[in-house]
Amino acid sequence: MVNAPQLALSGERFVVGYRLAAADRAEAHQLASALCVEQTVEFPLDLIGPGPIREQVVGQVRSLEEAGEGAFVARVSYAVETAGDDLTQLLNVIFGNSGLKPGIVVSELNLSEGLLARSCGPRFGVAGLRARLGVKERPLLCTAIKPMGLSPRQLAAMAREMALGGVDLIKDDHGLVDQPFCPFEERVTRVAEAVQEANALSGCHTLYVANGTSDARHRLGRWAFARDAGVGALMLAPGLMGFDVVQQLAMDDSFELPILAHPAWLGASLERVAGGVAHGVLLATLMRLAGADATIFPNHGGRFSFSPEQCRSIVKSCHEGLGELAPILPVPAGGMRLENVGELRTFYGDDAMFLIGGDLHREDDLRGACARFVELVSG
Repeated sequence: MVNAPQLALSGERFVVGYRLAAADRAEAHQLASALCVEQTVEFPLDLIGPGPIREQVVGQVRSLEEAGEGAFVARVSYAVETAGDDLTQLLNVIFGNSGLKPGIVVSELNLSEGLLARSCGPRFGVAGLRARLGVKERPLLCTAIKPMGLSPRQLAAMAREMALGGVDLIKDDHGLVDQPFCPFEERVTRVAEAVQEANALSGCHTLYVANGTSDARHRLGRWAFARDAGVGALMLAPGLMGFDVVQQLAMDDSFELPILAHPAWLGASLERVAGGVAHGVLLATLMRLAGADATIFPNHGGRFSFSPEQCRSIVKSCHEGLGELAPILPVPAGGMRLENVGELRTFYGDDAMFLIGGDLHREDDLRGACARFVELVSG
């Protein structure tokens, strides 16, 4: 038997909701009890005697409710101390080993005040982004420079036309990093200059969003280069780099740049029949915790398989109360078209950012297409 008689925790706990595939309540309770152990001590419970570890460290099933045929929702509470002072460890407690098992979905997070207070959260959020852009009410508009294969000079010329058309944010395509045909430093320098020149001519406040996604060897140097080159924001993919890397930038007072989170690589972690993490939790709540100011995700009805309900859950989690953390902007994207902007506005409302890429290039006049994009949400 093992135990720690001197262990004394604060009693503060946070709760994770798990949707479990189970034939009946008995099986669901067995699965929930296994979660309590797997996500904490990962040790045979029969070898832990009565006392503080079993009573405080091991997770506790708070409730177990039916959620349709063959499904139950278990709410499990964990001591805040199990997460330490570390976002990465918090994610590990929420779904570390159990994410490898079938039939388990993280459906909700109810974080304690103490945990939320430790999170830096978004530096800008909805209000800060609007202030930077000088846009008070309408949806913000974003587009991307693409396709991969164009030179920095070509992409800069494209960005200049987009900025003169009045879109609010122009981002690197997520596949543009530091390829031989489009080096990071040259691209960032040329595009930042082109957008700044267009702003001077138009009086707009368009932000260039450079792709800061990189490996550990290069990221700090690229972030600093982008900041010094005059970019307006950075885009990071936490699925490729880690949520803590987004947090690292959000907490760095030497940058003070808005962050757009990109969902690359996270699709495999999203809710499926076999398990995963609910869309609103992964693409909104966790993004806010990490410090993103806006989160990109596939719009329903596009070339991806997100449903309207999943998109609504992301929007809800972007805006709902989360301690003192600011709300962030949902950024629907993925094959959206100008002709659908009205529908987008009806579905998402005005506290959103619409991202249209390829469809703007269908017209010969790219600047005019961007101007029409703005006109469609300015009425």
